[in-house]
Order: sequence, then structure tokens, then C-alpha cells
Amino acid sequence: MDCQHYNSYQCRSCQWLDTSYTQQLAKKEAELLALLAPLAPPPLLATVSSPQFGFRYKAKMVVLGSAKQVKLGILSPKGKPVSICDCPLYPEQMQSVLQALEDWLTTLNIAPYDIKRRSGELKYLLLNQNEVGIFMLRLVLRSEDSIPLITAALPALLSAYPQIETVSANIQAVHAAILEGPVEQLLQGTPWLRQTLNGIPLYQRPKGFFQTNPNVAEKLYATAARWLSTLPIHHIWDLYCGSGGFGLHCLTPERTLSGIEIEAEAIACAMRSAKELGIESKVNFRALDSAAFTDKKASNADTIAAPDIIIVNPPRRGLGSALCEDLCAINPPYILYSSCNPQTLAKDLIQLPSYRIQTVQLFDMFPNTAHYEVLVLLTRI
Repeated sequence: MDCQHYNSYQCRSCQWLDTSYTQQLAKKEAELLALLAPLAPPPLLATVSSPQFGFRYKAKMVVLGSAKQVKLGILSPKGKPVSICDCPLYPEQMQSVLQALEDWLTTLNIAPYDIKRRSGELKYLLLNQNEVGIFMLRLVLRSEDSIPLITAALPALLSAYPQIETVSANIQAVHAAILEGPVEQLLQGTPWLRQTLNGIPLYQRPKGFFQTNPNVAEKLYATAARWLSTLPIHHIWDLYCGSGGFGLHCLTPERTLSGIEIEAEAIACAMRSAKELGIESKVNFRALDSAAFTDKKASNADTIAAPDIIIVNPPRRGLGSALCEDLCAINPPYILYSSCNPQTLAKDLIQLPSYRIQTVQLFDMFPNTAHYEVLVLLTRI
């Protein structure tokens, strides 16, 4: 992939862009095998690769520049604002919309937030696109002061770009490197973006999780469903379930599903998907902390049905010792672990001594970087 921003040293986010894609995958596979070596894993299944450009359907842009010339992007190594609306990681349609948004914001004469001076209003622009080209736009602001001006200017923008169906403003008043604040104000449309993966409708609300690389995410979910298809499973727990991607893919007419997720907005999305699929009676989604939930169940203080498999998809910090202990106490026949951090994955698996790795596969969710996703099926010994 050729990128003018990388070649000019203005943006080096894709650290491995100078490395051939074949070598990138080989390095990731070697690292994963080294991390899992103490656990004597079976051979890796063939790595699921990704397109190297046009794969990223989620943009997080810092609003830089000045009120008279807004730039959406990053600061260069020399501290100068660089517009990366034409970043080749984004699909062409998203690049066009980002450029239009940069131009539109410039017409509003609203100052970007200046960290050093602690002044200005526009902090971030977040843009998500689904598979049919519908967009959800979020503007992260220091205060509500500029919302009337933004609202007044929206009709012209949306007339030119009707594919932007949802617009919201998030208020992040704290002077800190925090992406969003607690207050979200809907300015246009409905607070949902629908994304269909493998025929399963998944929803995102403005503050919810959205898959960065839906091409690989679709294969990840399909693989999970295929691995579980022949197992004697009646009840599934899906911890850190988000909007229900793994659990809904693995559900069958013979199975029931309990999904646990701390973010209430994500649970609302999962319930919306279940209603659309007509499977509300088969699922039980709860807005709870996964660690607290398993601790309660490990102490026999919860009446929910015991699982035949527990699916875990934790954040980068992994499961941690306490949750691993709880999983061992609950002792399901199978655990399906999806990880975006192989280092914490390896640490967690060592703390699950009652299980062995049955199947493991690497999914290159983040090409041109050192990051990747791993899916592991564990069987009770």
C-alpha cells in the first residue's frame, strides 16, 4: 500500500508499512507461537488475512488547525496539524465524506480545542460507516455552546450528504486525553447504526462499540459459529458481549444465550438485534460487570443456568487472575476466547490449568501494525 503521509513522515501509525504483507503475517504468527509455546498448542490454523487498504470503517479524527482552516487528522512529528481525510485505510466513500466534513466545519468558524491554551470547542470527529454506505457522525465538544450553530448548519450538510443519517454531539469538558464524555445529545436521525455481518443484524449506538474491520470481523464471527456447531452445547454465556456479535452468531434453535456487558447502550443494541431476529425468548442480555457476574456465579449466588461454554472477548487488559479463577470454579466444558492482545491472552491461559487449547487461529484485524486478533477454543481436561 502506498501512502503519501507515511512516505513524507507526517504519519507513521502504520508502523509496518515498509514490510511486505507476507512478512507481516509471518512475524505475527511467530510471536503468537512463541507466546503460546508453554501451553503446547496445536498447529495454528491458516491465518485469516485482510485487505491492506479500504478496510477501516471507523474513523477517529482529532480536530486541529484553526477556526478558519479546520484539519481532521493528527499532529506531525514536528507538531504541525496534518489532514488525513484521504488516508487509504478508509474506503473511498468515507474519504470523500471526511473531506466534506472538514470543509463544512471550516465554514462554521468554530475553534478547534487547543490543549496548551485550554480553549476552543471542537475536540474530535468520529465517523462510522456500515456495509451499505450509511454513516453515523459524532462531534466531541468541550461544551454545549456551539451546538446551536452546528444544528443550524446541519440541513445544508445533510442535503449534500444524505447518507449521514445520524448526527450527535458528545460533551467532554475535562482537560484530559479522554475521547468522550458522559453526555450525548442527538442532533439528527435515530441513535442506531445497523450493520449486517453474515446475515446477523448488529446495532451500534453513538457511544457503543463498532467493528473497525468488518471484513475480518465477519470471518471471526463465522469461525466461532463453525467451531461451536458440532459441540454438545445447550446454554452459552457470552462475557464482554458488546452488542452480541459472538453470542448471536453461535446461537441455534437448540441453544439459549446469556450475554453480559457493562455498557448499557451495548446491551440495548443486543436486545434490538434479538428482537429483529425473533429470538427474544432464547436470550438474556444483562448490563453487568463480567467479573462481578462470574464471581457471583462461582459462589453459587446467581440462579442463571450453568453454561456449556463461556465465550470471553475482554479488552486489551485481558481477563485477569480473579476472573480466571472464577472460570475454573464454574468449570464449563468449553471456553471460547477472542483476544486483541496476545500477551494478556497467554497470561490468562496459563491461569486456566484445567483447560487445553483445542484450536487456535490468528485473524489479521489490524494490517500494517503489530496488532492482531486471536481466537482460541479451550476444552476442559
